[in-house]
Amino acid sequence: MPLTTTAALVETAGASFCLAEVELDDPRPDEVIVRVTAAGICHTDLGVAAGALPFPLPGVLGHEGAGIVEAVGAAVTRVQPGDHVLLSFTSCGRCANCRDGHPAYCLTWLPLNLLGGARADGSVTIRRDGAALGGHFFGQSSFARLAVVDERSLVRVPEGAPLDLLAPLGCGVQTGVGAVINVLRPQPGATIVVTGAGAVGLSAVMAARLTPATRIIAVDRVADRLALARELGATDTLNTSDLGSGAGLAASLADLTGGRGADGVIETTGNAQVLADAIGALAVRGCAVVVGAPAFGTQVPVDVNFLLPGRTITGLTLGDSETETLLPTLVDLVAAGRLPVERLVRHYKFEDINTAVADMAAGTAIKPVLTF
Repeated sequence: MPLTTTAALVETAGASFCLAEVELDDPRPDEVIVRVTAAGICHTDLGVAAGALPFPLPGVLGHEGAGIVEAVGAAVTRVQPGDHVLLSFTSCGRCANCRDGHPAYCLTWLPLNLLGGARADGSVTIRRDGAALGGHFFGQSSFARLAVVDERSLVRVPEGAPLDLLAPLGCGVQTGVGAVINVLRPQPGATIVVTGAGAVGLSAVMAARLTPATRIIAVDRVADRLALARELGATDTLNTSDLGSGAGLAASLADLTGGRGADGVIETTGNAQVLADAIGALAVRGCAVVVGAPAFGTQVPVDVNFLLPGRTITGLTLGDSETETLLPTLVDLVAAGRLPVERLVRHYKFEDINTAVADMAAGTAIKPVLTF
């Protein structure tokens, strides 16, 4: 018997969210019903809602969910009813990358998480008045009071864990942290540059503070966010709004580093010029991690000879995280006060989702979290 619940729908590209009654499909053997208690809002949600990605609309988004397990399919072994869980991305679990501990690079990642709007076999998880809706977003579609969730999207957390604070760990926080600890892995004395002081960038700053890196440079154009970056661990900040004509970001970073450049750069803005400047700021053997996603087809020119002294450029999805290992670690770091994600979070009631979206778009909220 299908469950009925309230979800935040996007009817057409560019439309506001609207609350509506929807029907959930019965969970399959490898699926779970979760009562959502909190869900972070991510720029990916807003990009899909705006029509920037070919996700089927009307649909239900949301991919930073957290909640309590209500029911489990017959084959589920990770959790049981009553467990408290964080929701993250899904993956097939069978391809070479999944087997190698890199499920964020699952060979079926895009259709399973971002573009398909349905299960791998094409069946839908959410309907309205019997008509199919886009769902299965990151294996969860957590902008709803109840969600059908892939078992591989779930990570169990202690019962007393503050789900309304931890929900963003499922995407934004683990992406920023993973860029540092899974990719850059800073050596003693390293210089790390983070371009963009949003949720992902500030998470990277917090993670870099936990490493042997001794210089952490945060770059943004909003003074308040740069001030917060300093409080969270940045040793230096650079406000691009203060750069005069002819004074590019790469030149400014070169000045800050005495001409040596940065050992690692994490680019989170999705701005092609910022990415080009960030690459240009790399030291010999430095690595630029590309996190921010511009429009499809965007290209950045790179001087091949500049790369030959060991400089590298790598793309990143979701921190290259193995969620069952990383997310519990992040929960422990939050509990110990070593990863103060509460400095990023602002809470909103579920029915105020459009206010949360507006505040995020205006830059007045770094990480909105809906509470149910």
